[in-house]
Amino acid sequence: MRADARRNRDKILEAARDVVAERGTDAPMELIARRAGVGVGTLYRRFPDRNVLLAALAEQYVHELVDALDHAASAGPDAWSAVRAFVVHAVDESRGAVAAALAGTSAPEARQALVERLDVLVGQAQADGAMRPDVGTADVMDLLNVFACNPGVIPERFLPLMLDGLDRRPPGR
Repeated sequence: MRADARRNRDKILEAARDVVAERGTDAPMELIARRAGVGVGTLYRRFPDRNVLLAALAEQYVHELVDALDHAASAGPDAWSAVRAFVVHAVDESRGAVAAALAGTSAPEARQALVERLDVLVGQAQADGAMRPDVGTADVMDLLNVFACNPGVIPERFLPLMLDGLDRRPPGR
């Protein structure tokens, strides 16, 4: 892909992320093009229809989550800290609006990579005795979905309470 075509694609995806977060997946394609600073024809050359654009946006979003999980795993002092940091990052309100809009949009390979990496961390946190053994990766993903896909609906203060409920160590650790 030519450098200018790549820049246009990136600008369109960035604008689409903002517009979808603000207006949902039915936002006008013309608005996305305008925000990206490209013509509508350029947008449609890169993304022939809304579904193709949303699929690309969903895939980019999940890849960003995978990167964030990898960063949390390498930066955290232990697996449980990494899981916790990742969940807090993933449900940030700005990402939550995009997650809510893209819920159900397909990016199966990227999602599978995310789940596999998270599963390793959850297993390690459990093996370390830091995370409850009766909670699995699917439960953590459900927690992400509850908070990320409902930004502003569930009080933010509930997230640390729920994460504390997954922690096997005594309070005040």
